[in-house]
Amino acid sequence: MMIAAVTVNAQVAGKAYLKPMVGATLATVTNNDNDMKFGLVAGAEVGYMCTDNFGLTAGLLYTQQGAKADGTKNNLEYINVPVLANVYVAPGLALKAGVQVGFMTKAKAEGLDFKELCNKTDFSIPLGAAYEFGDFVVDARYNLGLTNVGKDVGKNKNSVIMLTLGYKIPF
Repeated sequence: MMIAAVTVNAQVAGKAYLKPMVGATLATVTNNDNDMKFGLVAGAEVGYMCTDNFGLTAGLLYTQQGAKADGTKNNLEYINVPVLANVYVAPGLALKAGVQVGFMTKAKAEGLDFKELCNKTDFSIPLGAAYEFGDFVVDARYNLGLTNVGKDVGKNKNSVIMLTLGYKIPF
């Protein structure tokens, strides 16, 4: 019983927290035969529990995205701002959905900068789940891109899987 009390964090309405987080991405761009590319994600989210079973979060995340095509890595980097609703379906287990806007900071392949050919803003829909072990949070998300990466190229949207580990700091 003591182990269960330590590993599951009860949600309490009216509580706010800061959650620094770090993790990995698997990303691609949805055109032709691109392969997934490994990257990193780091940042923080601020959360507020509206009720015992419902909370909201807003974050600021640096995310490495892009794709591999014909052996070439297309490296895209964004500052992403996700806003998510969190529904707790069981103690410590939250389902997440929301909206995200991303601001491109880098677009390079083989040392060549192609940022001028890209849209600087990226909109997506993040969907996922998180599980809390005490104040530690494991978060898995899929970001469904809505905006074309390239300005003049068809159907080339970001598709990103994120897995992060965070730590909730109440305030």
